[in-house]
Amino acid sequence: MELRQLEYFVAVAEEANFTRAAERIHVAQPAVSAQIAKLERELGEPLFDRARREVQLTAAGQAVLPHARAALAAAADARTAVAELSDLVRGSVTIGTVTAHDVDMPSLLAQFHEAHPHVDITLSTANSDALIEGIRTGQLDAAIVSVGAELPSGLAAVVVTDQPIVAAVALDDPWHGRRTLRLEDLAGRAVIALPVGAGIRNQFDRACADCGVDVHVAFEASTPHALADLAARGLGVAVLPQSMVRSRADLHLITLMPALRGRLVFAWRAGGPMSPAARELVNMARRLLAVGAAE
Repeated sequence: MELRQLEYFVAVAEEANFTRAAERIHVAQPAVSAQIAKLERELGEPLFDRARREVQLTAAGQAVLPHARAALAAAADARTAVAELSDLVRGSVTIGTVTAHDVDMPSLLAQFHEAHPHVDITLSTANSDALIEGIRTGQLDAAIVSVGAELPSGLAAVVVTDQPIVAAVALDDPWHGRRTLRLEDLAGRAVIALPVGAGIRNQFDRACADCGVDVHVAFEASTPHALADLAARGLGVAVLPQSMVRSRADLHLITLMPALRGRLVFAWRAGGPMSPAARELVNMARRLLAVGAAE
């Protein structure tokens, strides 16, 4: 049984005429008759009553018709799936990330490239505000961004890391023995923080404003590593992710009050059109990177 035979069979059943069916599928009428006769021999039953002026289905033909339509629909779905894959071969994806993070992007991109070797990948870095705007405007297909408790509007995401934001000082700092620190206490100290527009900086500034605290950010650096280096040299109190402090023996960790948390998410535009290449990347990231779901 061949798809061509089923296509001819359905055409004759719907047109109730061999000639009109042949015209519809752009083949000669004898070819239609020959293929249907071959199908009938294979099934062992006549599918059409040809004795009348208008061709009608036999009981066997009526039983076969829904299965023939389903087989043709499945074949069409298979062709669509292959067409999408061919789009992937000619596609591209544009990804952004914050400047410093511990997400295993190289493994994700390596696996994606292995699965789709002809997709062009563009990777760029920026602060979280710029990345979020890039996703919203369609300049980026996806990005690793730092967010607070609420996911910015217009984005869908999966959480890839979630940890406290803490303060850190050098081992010879006067606050070396402290375990907790209120934001109000920072009013008289030099603060070391990420630049405005970074996710952690946005959360810190918002928390200080909520508490009515006016802090002096004396030093800015683009990466948590640089913040840690500045704090270790005694230049002030750094505000950075907890994992950055715990990985260093030359810093003392102090818990901030009220507590702040930093979340890195793999984000994409919610509800918007997505290319087959971008959709494959998002699906792969959700399997490989996600530790939780973002609302």
